[in-house]
Amino acid sequence: MPEYPSSAEIQTAREALKGMIRPTPCMEVRPGELTSDTAFSSTLIFKLELFQITGTFKPRGALCVMLDMSEAQRTRGVTAVSAGNHAIAVAYAARVLETSAKIVMMKTANPMRVQLVREYGAEIEFAPDGPSAFARVKDIETLEGRTFVHPFEGPRTVLGTATLGAELYEQAEAMDAVVVAVGGGGLIAGVAAAIKQRSPRTRVYGVEPTGADSMSRSLAAGRPLSLPSVSTIADSLAPPMATPYTFAVCREFVDRMTLIDDDSMRNAMGILFRDMKICVEPAGAAALAAALGPLRSELQGGQRVGIVVCGSNIDLPTFHSQVGAAQAHPPREFRS
Repeated sequence: MPEYPSSAEIQTAREALKGMIRPTPCMEVRPGELTSDTAFSSTLIFKLELFQITGTFKPRGALCVMLDMSEAQRTRGVTAVSAGNHAIAVAYAARVLETSAKIVMMKTANPMRVQLVREYGAEIEFAPDGPSAFARVKDIETLEGRTFVHPFEGPRTVLGTATLGAELYEQAEAMDAVVVAVGGGGLIAGVAAAIKQRSPRTRVYGVEPTGADSMSRSLAAGRPLSLPSVSTIADSLAPPMATPYTFAVCREFVDRMTLIDDDSMRNAMGILFRDMKICVEPAGAAALAAALGPLRSELQGGQRVGIVVCGSNIDLPTFHSQVGAAQAHPPREFRS
C-alpha cells in the first residue's frame, strides 16, 4: 500500500496554500435542469476548478512540491516539461515563491498557453516531441542544478491535488460518486485519497480518452505501463505512461476506469457552454462526457454525483472548431 496523504496532511497543505490558490466553487444541477439531457435523473455537483488561478488544478501540486524545496534549491530554480497547463502552473508558482523557472514545451503547444507561461515570467525552450523534451529537462537539471517539478508523479504532487478533493467533499457532502478525468493520474489520485478517507462509500470513477488509456491498461495489468503512442484531442490527458506512485494510489482508491472518445468530449464541451455558460478545454469536459455516456446507467436514479471540471486553457478559435465538430458528428450515446 502506498503512503498516501492522510486527512491531517491534506488539511495542513490546505493551510499552506492559502493566499496562493483560490478555493473554487461548486454548482449543483438537479434532475431535469440539464436542458441538453433532461432524462438524466441524478444531481450533478460540478467542481469548477477551471476558475482556479492559471485556469486549471495544476498549481495545487506544483506549489506543494516547490514549498518543500530548500532555500538553496529555490535559489537555483525549477524546471518542468509540459504541453501547457503544467507549464503555466509552474511558472505561476515560481513567481509566487520568488524563484526562477525554465520550462521545456513541445513546439506544438497552443500559442495562448505559451503566452501565459511567458506572462508569469518563465523562460521557455521548445522541443520537437516528448522524448526530446524530457531529455532536455534532464540536461537542465544536471547543468543548472534546477529542481524538476513533475506534472503528475510523487507524494507532494498528489498531496496538492488532494486539497481539491477535500474542498469538494466539504462543499458537496453526501456524494454517491465522483468522476475525474485522468491524464497521468495525479489529479484522480489526490481526489480519490481525500474523498475515500472521509467517505469510503463514495465511488470514484476515472475517465481516459480511448487513444490515451495508460492508467486503464496499467490497472488491468497490475503494474504501470507505457503506451507506444497516444491520439486524442485532449492533450492534457495524453501522457503516454502511468508512473509508480500515482498508479499505486489509484489502485488503492479508484473504483474503476472508463473510456470516452473525442466526440464525446466535444459534445460535453457544448453542453457545458450551452447549459452552464462555461467554456472548457476537452479535458475539462471529460468527466461530464463519461457521466452522460458510458457511466450513465450506474449514475442514474437520484444519486449525487461529483463532476470535476479540471480546467480551461483554450483559445476561442479552437473551442469553436471542436464544438462545431461535435454538432456535425454527435457521439452515439448523445443522439436522440
